[in-house]
Amino acid sequence: MRLFTAIDFKEIEDYLIKLQNNIDSPIAQLKKVSVFHLTLKFLGKVSEDKASIIKEKLKQVKFNPFSLTLDKIGVFPNENFIRVIWVSIKQSDEVIQLQKDIESALEEFKLKKDFEFQPHITLARVKTIDNKEEFIKNIKKIKVEEKTIEIKDFKLIKSTLTQKGPVYEDVAVFS
Repeated sequence: MRLFTAIDFKEIEDYLIKLQNNIDSPIAQLKKVSVFHLTLKFLGKVSEDKASIIKEKLKQVKFNPFSLTLDKIGVFPNENFIRVIWVSIKQSDEVIQLQKDIESALEEFKLKKDFEFQPHITLARVKTIDNKEEFIKNIKKIKVEEKTIEIKDFKLIKSTLTQKGPVYEDVAVFS
């Protein structure tokens, strides 16, 4: 099974859909995400047995509720080569620490280390852009409301890839 740990944002889903609609453009082909989350650690493909052990290790991660605040729209990897459009999270020591704690808890599995952790919520993946300069100019005009979300847990999520996109299923919730 394909697994990752994440924080979900169902609480502000309507607002995130509104942001998606704001980035929609006739000059770009976008694939909007249908489930909003902040990935803490991508685990990749793991066996059922290994998944059970991972779940036990994640239960040991100390979790205290905290708040996250939306910040601004951005792109990965950069403005010259846009593949992903996201909304960032304002600096949060708590989410950085949670991600580090998850990495530490799962160290023995020798999972691939993530790139430098940049807390964000993916809005869409980019297929093509006809006029990159105009598209970037339009994205930079979008103002993100500083919505604050109370984070009460994190999840271990199973991702099944289908032709219609990934299907997510909560495996475990940690609070």
